[in-house]
Amino acid sequence: MGEVRTNVRLVNAADEEMARRGDLPENKVRSYETDALIDTGAVSTIIPDDVVVALGLEVSHRRVVEYADGRQEAVNAVGPISIIIRGRKTFEEALVLGDEVLIGQTVLEKLDLHVDCANRQLVPNPAHPDQAVNKVK
Repeated sequence: MGEVRTNVRLVNAADEEMARRGDLPENKVRSYETDALIDTGAVSTIIPDDVVVALGLEVSHRRVVEYADGRQEAVNAVGPISIIIRGRKTFEEALVLGDEVLIGQTVLEKLDLHVDCANRQLVPNPAHPDQAVNKVK
């Protein structure tokens, strides 16, 4: 298939909520923008330690992850974070590991985005080009 990458904006969701309530100025909401790897073989969102620091996140719990080679490891989880891709937004926890932002299948499903393998890009679901539509059944 080849590597698929896309621009992603990550935002500290607690900061967003405080700003919405008027308890934090909008310009103090911490965010991070990057070119993220899209991995349809992964389930979760992954962010490295430096992004955790940039967003001012704290570890909330640990999750066991399984790597492609079958190894398992407990890693830190943080969140919630807002994830904005192609103007579509969702909330998610993130696992802390690696050295780059990786977007897994749950975000793609929630944002109703598909991987266009031929053109190596992320595209809106053709059935819902203007907005994400989530399946509930």
